[in-house]
Amino acid sequence: MEDVTNSRTFSDAKKVLAFALKSTSAADKIKFYDSWASNYDQDVEIVEYRAPQLAVQSLVRHFPEERSNVQVLDVACGTGLVAAQLNKYGFGIIHGIDGSKTMLEQAKEKGLYQDLKQCMMGNDPLPVVTASYNAVIIVGGLSEGQVPCSVIPELCRVTKPGGYICMTTRTNTSNITYWRQLQGMLKQLEQQGLWEQVDVQQVNEWEKAVSEEESTGSPYISGIIYLYKKCTLRQSQQT
Repeated sequence: MEDVTNSRTFSDAKKVLAFALKSTSAADKIKFYDSWASNYDQDVEIVEYRAPQLAVQSLVRHFPEERSNVQVLDVACGTGLVAAQLNKYGFGIIHGIDGSKTMLEQAKEKGLYQDLKQCMMGNDPLPVVTASYNAVIIVGGLSEGQVPCSVIPELCRVTKPGGYICMTTRTNTSNITYWRQLQGMLKQLEQQGLWEQVDVQQVNEWEKAVSEEESTGSPYISGIIYLYKKCTLRQSQQT
């Protein structure tokens, strides 16, 4: 029998990732991710995608005690790569949201989520009650052609006061415009007294580049991890 785990190549992953970052309609994007779901884990492993591991490690430092009762929302959860890392570090209550039904089916098979919901992030409010989670994390979704920056206030809304919001994005050439928009949104919420920046981690080797123009000087593209803490009511009133 053919070993399916070794059937994908860098060329395969390169083609599909290049398409994933193109701007398309929401409906077309969902169709694309539905069709990619069965190969997603293999393809991101091929390009040495490190964001799930690095983002969760950034979050872990702020939950040094028992994590089994920490409630985490994984936004744009995909097939569950972030949940696998959260589970590794002892987080016991993990809920996920994604726009692709087939991606959610893949995530469900991992058995790491207690709840999974489908939602068009950025277009619709997150289907979550305000101030529900100790931590909210979004890895990979905040990029050109993916989840619009308009989702950012929703990430803050569903986090409990004093809770943490962990976000990642690419900082390579093709994502510069989106990155600047994201920075503006993050700063705006900070100026409104809704959250405060806790940590920023720049990563040079985020994942392998999938275009020649992105691989000049290094075979990898760069990325960044942002960690914010939602302000309490008293903090918000003082700003």
